[in-house]
This record gives sequence, structure tokens and C-alpha cells, in this order.
Amino acid sequence: MEHTDIIEALKWRYTTKSFDPSKKISKENEEKIKELLQWSPSSINSQPWHFVLTSSEEGKERLAKGTAGFFSFNESKVTQASHVVLFCTKTEISDQYLSEVTDKEDEDGRFANEDLKEQNLGAKKLFTNIHRYDLKDAQHWMEKQVYLNIGNFLLGVAALGIDAVPMEGIDMKALDEELGLREKGFSSIVMVGLGYRSEDDFNAKLPKSRLNQDDIITVI
Repeated sequence: MEHTDIIEALKWRYTTKSFDPSKKISKENEEKIKELLQWSPSSINSQPWHFVLTSSEEGKERLAKGTAGFFSFNESKVTQASHVVLFCTKTEISDQYLSEVTDKEDEDGRFANEDLKEQNLGAKKLFTNIHRYDLKDAQHWMEKQVYLNIGNFLLGVAALGIDAVPMEGIDMKALDEELGLREKGFSSIVMVGLGYRSEDDFNAKLPKSRLNQDDIITVI
């Protein structure tokens, strides 16, 4: 059931612990899932991410290799899900890549003239260099952008009435090796299982709990 009210979607969603493997996400919603991944905001529109999406048994088995050993508690959340998304971050943000992003923006009509395009590219390089050389946190900064996408994604799929479980408990090195990600300039961060909750999922029956607004919000 889709949710048109964003607060309703927030309150409806929860971290799904058990999926019903017989319930599958429609092709129509699969396309919407792709759009959610594509249209997320990011600092300077850097989009320093890549995604591995699967609904096939073979694909889920490959991604489940990231839940072997210590992370076996997450295996069923991959194999029983309808779809699984592996969120990855770039391992480097180069000037060439920033130019490619700016060229795409130009192609999409964001710049009235060449001067504005060059100014925008200069600003991208300026802020990127702050993270490269001054703060020395370029990798962490890129990962922050991916987490922005994950937050946007979890809310988006909830609005579609799709259950989700984000998993940091994964063997990132094993996944990088299985999918050859590092050779492509990426590294895995978080895996998200998608589908529909099973009737025996204990977490679905528990009330949601958050700190009181007065404890977390100061109105001035």
C-alpha cells in the first residue's frame, strides 16, 4: 500500500527483520526504485556513488557472500528479499570526474553560457579540494553523500509501501572482490534488502520509539 503522506510513511516504515519470499516487487516499482537511487541530492551534485541492484536468485546468492561468517545473521535478509541494493562509494573524486558531472549538467541545460559552466566547475573543484587537502576527509565526505542517498531511499521506498532493511553488518572486502568493485573505482558501504514483511516478523509488531521532540528540537 503506497503512502501519500510523508509522515505516515515515516511512521509506517521499520527495519524489516524477516521478508516473505513469496511476495515480489513489481516491475513498475523496480523502475521507481532506480529513480530513487538516481535522483538523490548530494553535495555539489557530486553523486559519488554506484549501485548494484538484483532480484535474481543468482544475484542474491552473490551478494549473500557478504554475509558469510560473522555476518551470517543478515544472510536471510538478502536471500529472502525480493530485491537487494548494494550501495557503493567512489574511491577517488578526480577533476576529470567533476568535469564529467559538469558536462552532464550542461547537457541537461543547467548553464546559460560557457562562463557559468566554468564558474560552476571551479566551485566544484574548490569545495572538493577543501576536503582533499585542508580537511583531508575526501573519502569520508563522499561516503556522507552516499548516506544522504540511503536516507532518501529508505523514505522513498516506504512511500511506495515497500519494506526495507539497511545492513552495515556486511563483509565489504568480500563484496568488493566478488563484484570487482575496486578495479572499477568503487567500494561497498551498505546493503539494503527490499520486499514485503513476513507475518512472523517480530519487529513489525513492536511500537516505534523515538526521543521526544522537546528533547531533540530547540525552537528559537
